[in-house]
Amino acid sequence: QVQLVESGGGLVQAGGSLRLSCAGSGRTIRNDAVAWSRQAPGKERELVSAIHWSGGFTYHADSVKGRFTISRDNAKNTVYLQMNSLKPEDTAVYYCAAAGYGNWQSLSNYDHWGQGTQVTVSS
Repeated sequence: QVQLVESGGGLVQAGGSLRLSCAGSGRTIRNDAVAWSRQAPGKERELVSAIHWSGGFTYHADSVKGRFTISRDNAKNTVYLQMNSLKPEDTAVYYCAAAGYGNWQSLSNYDHWGQGTQVTVSS
């Protein structure tokens, strides 16, 4: 069983940057697809970014394309989300999740989840 722990959230001004980390423990996540999603108050959870099992393909939602980058460091068993040019509408709790198979671009496919990290962007 894998455990995922997110870190790196915080308060930042609009236009600033943060890097979120998703560290896996219990087993390697190098063979998993890993997704970052977010949930703002009163809104449904949405898929933000995902990285394929191979690491060779990535997905970014239109709302973050060109600003966010997902990457993985297999040696550290960690997946990152670099967030640049942050906007107030990026404010949410960010979650990472892992999946060993299935549709890597669908949140419903992910079966291991972290506890989340709060990102707040002030205007």
